[in-house]
Amino acid sequence: MSRLTARFWVDAYLARLRVFDISAFVVAHGDDTGGAVLVKLATLDGNAVVYQRSFDLASGERVWAELTSGAETEVDEAVARQLSFDPDLWVIEVEDRAGRHLLDHEGLA
Repeated sequence: MSRLTARFWVDAYLARLRVFDISAFVVAHGDDTGGAVLVKLATLDGNAVVYQRSFDLASGERVWAELTSGAETEVDEAVARQLSFDPDLWVIEVEDRAGRHLLDHEGLA
């Protein structure tokens, strides 16, 4: 199965979020073709969670796993560290008080 380019996936993800009226921003524009993607969910209460795409070894499926969570300032520091050694990285910031990120929706893994 061929993989989607990072840019295509990001554009599709942002469009899906707009359908649900969820605010999202590209914080770091990575490599259009093969850049990895981090999704930061800010719940607008001072906390945040960052998700990264990984593989579930048991099922062989792609899943979104929590990279880090906690105070938003600490989460931002973790994202900055990731960016410091991966310049091809995309970072998408989702802002939703209800904690919706849609990464569990079909087609987004």
